[in-house]
Amino acid sequence: MSYCLNPACPSPQNITHAEICRACGSKLLLRKRYRVLDALGQGGFGATFLAHDESLPGEPSCVIKQLRPATTVAQVLQMARELFEREARTLGKIGNHPQVPRLLDYFEDNQQFYLVQEYISGLTLQQEVKGSGPLSEAGVKQFLSEILPVMQYIHSQQVIHRDIKPANLIRREQDRKLVLIDFGAVKNQVNQAASSSEQTALTAYAIGTPGFAPPEQMAMRPVYASDLYALGVTCIYLLTGKSPKDLDYNPTTGEMLWQKHVHISPHFTDVLKKMLEVSVRHRYQSAEEVLRALDLEPYLDTLAQGLTTGKATPQRQPGGRFNTGDLSAPTYSSSPSAGTSTSERLAMAIKARRARLEANDPQTGGGIHSRALPGTGYTTTLKNSDATAGSKGKLPAKLDAVSVLNYYTKGRRDFASQDLSLLNLQRVNLSGAIFHQAKLNKTNLQGADLSNADFGRASLTGAILKEANLGRAYFSTANLEGADLRGADLSFAYLNHANLRGANLCGANLTGAKITEEQLAQAKTNWATVLPSGKRGFW
Repeated sequence: MSYCLNPACPSPQNITHAEICRACGSKLLLRKRYRVLDALGQGGFGATFLAHDESLPGEPSCVIKQLRPATTVAQVLQMARELFEREARTLGKIGNHPQVPRLLDYFEDNQQFYLVQEYISGLTLQQEVKGSGPLSEAGVKQFLSEILPVMQYIHSQQVIHRDIKPANLIRREQDRKLVLIDFGAVKNQVNQAASSSEQTALTAYAIGTPGFAPPEQMAMRPVYASDLYALGVTCIYLLTGKSPKDLDYNPTTGEMLWQKHVHISPHFTDVLKKMLEVSVRHRYQSAEEVLRALDLEPYLDTLAQGLTTGKATPQRQPGGRFNTGDLSAPTYSSSPSAGTSTSERLAMAIKARRARLEANDPQTGGGIHSRALPGTGYTTTLKNSDATAGSKGKLPAKLDAVSVLNYYTKGRRDFASQDLSLLNLQRVNLSGAIFHQAKLNKTNLQGADLSNADFGRASLTGAILKEANLGRAYFSTANLEGADLRGADLSFAYLNHANLRGANLCGANLTGAKITEEQLAQAKTNWATVLPSGKRGFW
């Protein structure tokens, strides 16, 4: 089918290869290359259409947005044109991000203004929630882990979206990533005072969606934190399936009364409360602050960098839709269930941090051989010099951190039964070392390379092992009570019979690790914990 873009056309639908509209006589091939197939949506200032670009091989799909103000008032027409041009400039500026549609073309034709965008195949979060129901706490956190770095990026470009809502988030069918759409309401001159005419026009059409927009945005004073408020409202919808208009508000403070409708942890409740603060000064000020509050700090850099590379080529899929959002009327929706891409990205983030740490660690020479750990099938990697290092003199009863590193650099790996409690050994390389029955209570080993190390029967109560590389380490019957293992790489580690009571495994990578359900039940895990199966979430 060919679709006529003449706003006054009484019957815009035509046969597939028609050149001239049979109803009004308008040309159907826009700019001699774009053939419009169907209407997708109508907003306050523009209408959007699905089209094919016949000038390119394969005639790829694209989205055409036509400026169509809902009024003929001169003042509003001028504002509509300015916003349309602003959207084009914004997409041209930030459209190189893989989760923002690319701007393909922008032009005037027959006194009509057009914007051509990348086509995104998939369902909006609104459509997904309506089809699948509300999400769990873990599902909403997964949603935040993916969209917050996108917001971090657009804010770094001095852009405030001003219309964050489920209908403006599409789960791209090709790679399951979220794509943020509809930049028609953006503000890219932050804190600039608005004129009285701008207030009048924007108040009527483009301040965002009622219920999602915070008070300062409704008062024409949006800031970056305004997008975080709208994101918080989106989270409430994802958890409850209720749109803002269906929730009560405190008549004195204006706060949304949502807590009685959700069943989430106290910590996540506190995060959402701060995102939804009516007073902007008490709200989170940046996407990075929210990521930190969600205990995603170990992955901030890698998430942000990973989401700005590797743009996928869009393809049209049957039933796929591109939703432009509606600036004149509120729409509501939610987020999908967890996919594997975010889990893989978190695991990759852990590995990337490990690699950066290893690049700064001291390197030692010598050949390598392995010592078998009885009854496990695991081995501990040792330098050739270790075969004799253990018998070359007795170690002092108490070692300090410098002594440990000196002995290790000289080839010694056997620190069995040593008291190494309270030492500061951050980011050191002690891979393959033997700490059998050693005391490492409250020892700071954050970011250390302890891969293939032997901690059998060792005491590590309260030890700081955050972000440490513990891949294939041996912990049989070790005491890890209260240890901080957040973000640690425990892939293929042997943890059977280890005491994990109160150990913090939030964000840890346990892929392939030998560990029981009972042990994990005693530890603290969260939605970012990669379980032995390779899946992410609570046990």
